[in-house]
Amino acid sequence: MGEKSYVKLTKEQEASLQDVTPGELNQPIDIHELQARRCPECGQALPSTYEPPADEDWSTGIFSCADDSESCVTGLFCPCMLFGRNVESLNEEIPANNACMCHALCVEGGMVLATVIALVPGIDPSTSCLITEGLLFAWWMCGIYTGMARQSLQRKYHLRDSPCDPCGVHCCLHWCALCQEHREMKLHLAENVEETLMSPPRIQEMKTIHEENTKDVESASSSSSYSSSTRQESEDSKNTELQVVES
Repeated sequence: MGEKSYVKLTKEQEASLQDVTPGELNQPIDIHELQARRCPECGQALPSTYEPPADEDWSTGIFSCADDSESCVTGLFCPCMLFGRNVESLNEEIPANNACMCHALCVEGGMVLATVIALVPGIDPSTSCLITEGLLFAWWMCGIYTGMARQSLQRKYHLRDSPCDPCGVHCCLHWCALCQEHREMKLHLAENVEETLMSPPRIQEMKTIHEENTKDVESASSSSSYSSSTRQESEDSKNTELQVVES
């Protein structure tokens, strides 16, 4: 044992020690290198902002709406409902009704307003031009809003931009994009269900204490009966030998 040495603390050090509460020094430490994701090839820790490259192809094309007749009909006559279902599947915190109402007010409402302006006569051309520009700007904003849902889907399944970025797809091919996103999520959900059904959990048997004690008693009784029978056989053999010797 080495000699103990004592260090005299200054007033500042004593004041800092008084602020320490019991158990404060035993708190867990968050180490990024231990909890970070690692590269499957080299094993190095990946930064928290790392995202896998989006290089996966879509399961169906942008114009393959006829592959799923249900989503095709819903997207054609009621796209707000299909958009609400897609958003709710991506983020359960956003109800489908809220997303549906937003889509109905922005997209369907803008289309109705544009139709009314086109049919009502006697509107000043300059006023019509301004309204048209406002409607085009609103449509572009709706493309950004609906494209954010498509971007979330691409990040979730690492899908590439096809045929262009999400905002451009929804601005030019809004109805086709909604149907394609619904088919993609439907396919991935079906694959997850198949994997779950093909790999069921193992059945675990639970033994009670009474069963274990019963087995121990049976094993002990069998061993004792075997030893007693062996002892009896040895005694019988000794008696036989004595009888032979006496005769």
